[in-house]
Amino acid sequence: MPHRLLNPQTFAAIKDLRLIAKTVVDGFMLGQNQSIRRGAGIEFSQYRSYQPGDDLRQLDWKMFARSDRYYIRESEVDSSVAVRFVVDASGSMGHQDGTLTKLDYARYLVASLAYLAVQQGDAVGLFVLQEEQLVQLAPQQSSQHLQRFFHQLEQVKPNGAFPAPDRLVPVFAKKRQKEITVLVTDMYEQTSEISETLRKIGARERDTLLFHLMGQNELEFTYKGQLTFQDLETGQTVQVSADSQRAAYLQQLQEWLRNLETDTRKKQIHYERFHLHEPLDKALRAFLMSRARQ
Repeated sequence: MPHRLLNPQTFAAIKDLRLIAKTVVDGFMLGQNQSIRRGAGIEFSQYRSYQPGDDLRQLDWKMFARSDRYYIRESEVDSSVAVRFVVDASGSMGHQDGTLTKLDYARYLVASLAYLAVQQGDAVGLFVLQEEQLVQLAPQQSSQHLQRFFHQLEQVKPNGAFPAPDRLVPVFAKKRQKEITVLVTDMYEQTSEISETLRKIGARERDTLLFHLMGQNELEFTYKGQLTFQDLETGQTVQVSADSQRAAYLQQLQEWLRNLETDTRKKQIHYERFHLHEPLDKALRAFLMSRARQ
């Protein structure tokens, strides 16, 4: 059951991103051990009896006056962070595999992670990157903000090329002490514009996650016969004999993927690759691991 709830292919007929996100997170949590970190924080959680060695500054004197017993006032640890989601919405994210495009998968993935982050008390922000448009929502924690976040995600359509570096200044501006940046992209670039963006994000932020999206059809080159491929960003076309080109394509692809993963991790950026048919639990687990380091 949880596996089915996490499968993005089942969401094609659902238009409500909040419902999708809640379904994914609830399904994921069915198999997780949930625990709340407690300590000397800001939000009150509970009282417990004093134990030798406890910090006396946490003694609640009003409770002592009422009960003549010592109680420690516990609270949830104030460890909230700002999670910045950076979504590539260039034309190549319109690549389709089965019922989903890469941007569809990115939408479900980011919506689920944002919902999970807000449930944990974190602020979430959204940056959607396109040649002609740059959507910016600064990180906030409110439920109204999360609705705006979902609305912006729902409106995005893949278009154009990845934006030039000089238009991405807001993405590189660090606003808080504790931040996690999640870049969701297919790494399709004309020169090295995405690699350069990733380098700059990694340089400014210790916790950066790269979620690399690929279709199974491009990963395994499942095409057959004589084909015409069109570049979704430039419009250029190329004639290909799939059967004769398959071996060379797969060899070059694997070499490129190895180099990409190696280079990314050298920059101390967490790398995860996702195929459009895969459930979303890997993304949630990777995010929670990064969140735990904060």
